[in-house]
Amino acid sequence: MTATRIDLNADLGEGVGDDAAMLSLVTSANIACGGHASDPDLMFATLRLAADRGVAIGAHPGYPDRKNFGRTAIPMAPDAIARMVAAQVGALQGVAALAGARVRYIKAHGALANLAADDRAVADAIAAVARASGLALLAISGTELQAAGEAAGIPTDAEIFADRAYLATGRLVPRSHPQAMIHDANEALTRLISVLETGLMPVIDGPPIHLAARSICIHGDSPGAVAMARTIRDGLTARGIALAPFLP
Repeated sequence: MTATRIDLNADLGEGVGDDAAMLSLVTSANIACGGHASDPDLMFATLRLAADRGVAIGAHPGYPDRKNFGRTAIPMAPDAIARMVAAQVGALQGVAALAGARVRYIKAHGALANLAADDRAVADAIAAVARASGLALLAISGTELQAAGEAAGIPTDAEIFADRAYLATGRLVPRSHPQAMIHDANEALTRLISVLETGLMPVIDGPPIHLAARSICIHGDSPGAVAMARTIRDGLTARGIALAPFLP
């Protein structure tokens, strides 16, 4: 059965892409908080803009590796990951207080999110930060991070990706693969409508798999991100699907 309400989220405040345009289209913003990208000034500007647009705000912590944009895993023990995430989330919360904005959830970035998808100890570490910070958790659908958040008793919701291809394992196709990204906005919309109607996500290496989610991610740093977000937003609303933050 087709969903009647869905959230659109984007990774923003990363110093790339058109954040202002994206914030006029999405309902939740995952704002970089000094690890893989951003600085206090960029955090402040993005937070103010998101708050002014009524967009729900999440912290988007990642590995402190700007050269690789947080897309390369750095060997760290789970407790060290927890401290790293807590420091980044705390930084965003501090700047948010100055900006008159409120951070409501955590969504891990890049290689950190991919590791937490399969490594339960890392997933538990991130969930522990969310719980200690009084925040909800947004996780890739069907992953250990989603399970960790639910087990920790914190508000946890799942996302699927508009512009990324999937494997039969439920994981994202690595960016090094030629089929990793979906660049055509209409193709992305058609796939999303099918997923929302059937609960089945097409994969590149087998039959479709079951995935459930209350949020759709559009990468703000991808070429054509604004056009894709607009196409998806217009296409969903034309089908009577309301757009609203996944959090109540």
